[in-house]
Amino acid sequence: MFIRFLVVFWVFFTFSAAQAQKTVTVSTTQIYDITRNIAGDDVRVLCILAPGQDPHTYTPVPADMDRVRKSDLLIENGFHLEGKNWMRSLAVDSKKPLITATDGIKPLILETGGEKINDPHSWFTPANAAVYVNNITRGLIGIAPEHKDNFIMRAKLYLSELRALDSWIRREVAAIPPQKRILVTNHDAFGYFAKEYGFVNTAPVGWSTGGEVGGGVTPQRREAAVSSIRQHNVKTIFVESTINPKLIREIARDAGVTVGGTLYSDSMGDAGTAGETYIGMMRENVIRIVRGLR
Repeated sequence: MFIRFLVVFWVFFTFSAAQAQKTVTVSTTQIYDITRNIAGDDVRVLCILAPGQDPHTYTPVPADMDRVRKSDLLIENGFHLEGKNWMRSLAVDSKKPLITATDGIKPLILETGGEKINDPHSWFTPANAAVYVNNITRGLIGIAPEHKDNFIMRAKLYLSELRALDSWIRREVAAIPPQKRILVTNHDAFGYFAKEYGFVNTAPVGWSTGGEVGGGVTPQRREAAVSSIRQHNVKTIFVESTINPKLIREIARDAGVTVGGTLYSDSMGDAGTAGETYIGMMRENVIRIVRGLR
């Protein structure tokens, strides 16, 4: 009888604990990985986008709304990365609290189509990723304060890993002569990285890959990219993981240069790849950039 009571109690306790676990749904794969590192097993973390999907062009589906309704907190990138603010719209429609991971980051300003736009690709420096960590940690503490100490401990470890990543990037990039630090990619995703580590960044497509302000290639931008490649004697340019490589390959042909590989941009890699984590995608990008440009 006593053993039966213990079994029933254990089942009830396990079920209650599972029921009490909070759920967070995030927009992008980068935010998912950072959040997961802080949440551990204390909070369930879900992601709207799958690896390889483009946040600029994504349109939510009914399953996304179902996932959001079951969540206690939503997290977006912000700076209009989520095209037409689809994550914010999901939060408003579901009446769920929303954390913006970029809060507190000083944005780079892009001028396009006569408008000034905040560059949304701010995760491309470890220093900015640290701001994501702090915002996400505060959000997790808000919905699960009983795990506050755990969140803070994990965040401290992850912040130390980001500092180590930054130091490593600086050492590796030093192998590229300053005059060769010309980074040509599909769209304006690498502005923060370029500014932080001394690159000139140029792209034939604006900050967004969608049909919004700043989205899409124009003949002028394409010609400017080709001219920049020739002017700076660039030997290698790069495609991005979330964008059809056809355009950049055509530009490489027109400019007489090679394509140096694929960089992770608006999404991390598939599970099991070297770029399946934020730190992994940054590491692999730097390796490919250094190999292609030095």
